Amino acid sequence: MQTDIKLVRNENYDPKELNLHETLFCNANGYIGIRGTLEEGVPKDFPTMRGQYLAGAYETIPMKQAESLCNLVEEKQTMLNICDTQTICLTVCKEEFMPAAGGVIDSERILDMECGYTERVTHWKSASGKEIKVRIRRMAHFGMKELFTIEYEVEALNFSGEAVFDSIHDAEVANFSDPDDPRLADASPCYLKVAEQGFSGSASYSVSRAENSGVKIAAVTEHVLDPSSGSGCMMREENGRLITRLRVPVRQNEKITVIKYAAFSDSIREKDPKAKAMSVLKEAKNRPIEELYDEQKKYLSKFFERSLMTIEGDNELEDAVRFNMYEMLCAAPHDDRSGIAAKGLSGEGYEGHFFWDTEMYVVPFFLLTEPSLAKNILSFRYATLPEARENAALLGHKKGALYPWRTITGRECSGYFPSGSAAYHINGAIAYAVIQYYLTTYDEDFLLEKGLEILIETARLWLDTGVYDRQGRFCIHEVTGPDEYTCMVNNNYYTNASAKHNLSFAASLFEKFRNDERAVRLADRISVTDDEIGKMKKAAEHMYLPYDSDYGINPQDDSFLEKPVWDLAATPKEKFPLLLHYHPLHLYRYQVCKQADTVLAHFLFPSLETKETMEKSFRYYEKITTHDSSLSTCVFSMTASMLGLKDEALSYFGDSAKLDLMNRHENTKDGVHTANMGGCYMAIVNGFAGLRITEDGLSIDPYVPEGLKSYSFPFSYRGRNLRLTVEKDTAVLELIEGEALEFSAGGKKVELGKEKQWKWKL
Repeated sequence: MQTDIKLVRNENYDPKELNLHETLFCNANGYIGIRGTLEEGVPKDFPTMRGQYLAGAYETIPMKQAESLCNLVEEKQTMLNICDTQTICLTVCKEEFMPAAGGVIDSERILDMECGYTERVTHWKSASGKEIKVRIRRMAHFGMKELFTIEYEVEALNFSGEAVFDSIHDAEVANFSDPDDPRLADASPCYLKVAEQGFSGSASYSVSRAENSGVKIAAVTEHVLDPSSGSGCMMREENGRLITRLRVPVRQNEKITVIKYAAFSDSIREKDPKAKAMSVLKEAKNRPIEELYDEQKKYLSKFFERSLMTIEGDNELEDAVRFNMYEMLCAAPHDDRSGIAAKGLSGEGYEGHFFWDTEMYVVPFFLLTEPSLAKNILSFRYATLPEARENAALLGHKKGALYPWRTITGRECSGYFPSGSAAYHINGAIAYAVIQYYLTTYDEDFLLEKGLEILIETARLWLDTGVYDRQGRFCIHEVTGPDEYTCMVNNNYYTNASAKHNLSFAASLFEKFRNDERAVRLADRISVTDDEIGKMKKAAEHMYLPYDSDYGINPQDDSFLEKPVWDLAATPKEKFPLLLHYHPLHLYRYQVCKQADTVLAHFLFPSLETKETMEKSFRYYEKITTHDSSLSTCVFSMTASMLGLKDEALSYFGDSAKLDLMNRHENTKDGVHTANMGGCYMAIVNGFAGLRITEDGLSIDPYVPEGLKSYSFPFSYRGRNLRLTVEKDTAVLELIEGEALEFSAGGKKVELGKEKQWKWKL
């Protein structure tokens, strides 16, 4: 598949811009993530988050509560900065290559998403007038997930002399922190202690251990020099760092290249991480680097064949959407040992924790493009179901499972329960993703071996939480919805709607498969009874969904409309985001929303209300929502599309799509906003294209927003590969591969079979 998908930026070595580029030019493959920091480092007064991460690798640290009430969380997990193997210091004729300190003639950074690597190309002049051109290519390999490579090429432009490479392997590194930002850790210790390190032949190695969690991290590096003649190599340990020095003669107008191979492994996945890393390194080093590049390109060609979106009429928007797709792939786990962190593997924002964001915003992308990766994410939730049961018990529940608000291992990491542990809607998000996975794939094996148990246990949690009021309505009290500026309320509309969906599908899918031997075994193992299934159906049928007849809207919760409205227009711009400038209790006493809440419920569950009610709700919450969360504008966009509010849909979408590339929230330096990237995809596919998958099947009701000419994207559905192309007046659904398909086009039932495509007027 021929594409040209690149992000190219001039590198001016401005401190603030460098920090942003560390995120945008990160290398990741779902297992390893390496920030796009400069190999040679930066001057001491430059800000930097120099990090290398492994998916799911963590340390457990104390989180002492000021008042230790019963079962409050008093420890948390945090992602590990595992080591530093990316540092390579270059000197030419005894002059240090440090472009951030000056001497740059021109420089640019490239993220080649078709080839799966980043490049930095710098033309630099030393203080004595010597000029060199440096090209550095970095790759986190998708095929060999433990492998990271740096190809470092130097060309002497106006001199001959000697180049010296000091390649560093440092296992004693600290995590990043910012005590002034609650979205980052407030301390930056070195969590890993070196158990052993040294040299084995020409390779360096280290094995480190996290003291509390016991997680071990192994890292090994080795170098290949081209040309190898006339070079000298010396290895030494200095101040705890393993240093490989390569001395290479350089001649004018000739190039020399050093390839640094690094491999990583952990004890979460391997019994002997060191042996695994050594094995990967040996295999990689014995293959030409071009062969590894070719494998990477083939992998990505297949990925984009299943996912690449084209948008005519706005090249910047198309570029942003493709960047978002690539970054989601870079964050997607290869196994069931981890989820997707809020920042993927691109930075330490939110300490590497997984939230509901993954299931609600990222899973939908993989459901339609790479279902196996969606299955990995949901399999992680199944693997941590025992911890979710324990969490429910700690919060006083007799039955059911409550997934943690933020986690790495499956245990709760939120120290502030009003906006953390009380956000029971995480159960609804995970249940929703399991249901959508089944409806999109018809993967009965996953449902019966993992998914149905998740649905039953999360449904049990709602039964144990909710109560019937005097009017016979099923109510859920003292929970927090998606809007974190409104906490600990009764009958949050979104939570109740999610619970209704969860309860209904848990009951119906159990009844559908109750005679399958796997469902029989499940019922016996976790004691599912007909009486319990009946209670789930009854609670779903009688779920209370707040409605206010005066406003004609769904209140966010029972007390929301009784509060005064926050005056957003009179709030100084520098006071946003509000969470950084106002005490939580102050926020909780007002009608002000951090993000979409009831509006999200209307998009997910449109059959629960009339279009008139949903539109009035949309207009009401539009006026009081700050969008301080990156998860908000994409939801407003897709809901506006659903309601036929096309101008609003495009306006909200533009802000969402370019959030990271344009650094709209000014915190992309801490890592990309992975969930917003998924929301951007949903705003096009589920919003503009009106693509929905329910128990009734596939439906499409598309339009083209003003300013765009057309858009087109492939997707998979129940074993079929399809492509939808939408122009101003027409839409075409093409069956590329698979059996005949019945779907709804603009409300009309259509069969796509022998003709292989269906075209209709808009």
